[in-house]
Amino acid sequence: MKIAIPLHQGNLSMHFGHCEHFALVEVDEQKKTILGESLHQPPPHEPGVLPRWLGELGANLIIAGGMGRRAQELFASNNIAVLVGAQGNTPQQLVAAYLSGNLETGANCCDH
Repeated sequence: MKIAIPLHQGNLSMHFGHCEHFALVEVDEQKKTILGESLHQPPPHEPGVLPRWLGELGANLIIAGGMGRRAQELFASNNIAVLVGAQGNTPQQLVAAYLSGNLETGANCCDH
């Protein structure tokens, strides 16, 4: 499984469409371990571009602080699950919390 996380200054970006980079974290769901991580500079933000691009990179899940409804639908159409409402931590902390079942999510901080 590959988990995509939008980043701003090394931590979770609260709005995925305006992030500096995406961390792509490969995990073993059975063993609940991180296998590797890579950073990717996203293409220019336009509706529909990021879901396709992350799908091409093999992402299965995106953990985000906030994301509009249309973007969530576009990720779903690219077979990428979405978790919104996460708080700004490092990719390693977010993924470790997700794998252990302890990832806390709150309200989606995006309203469009």
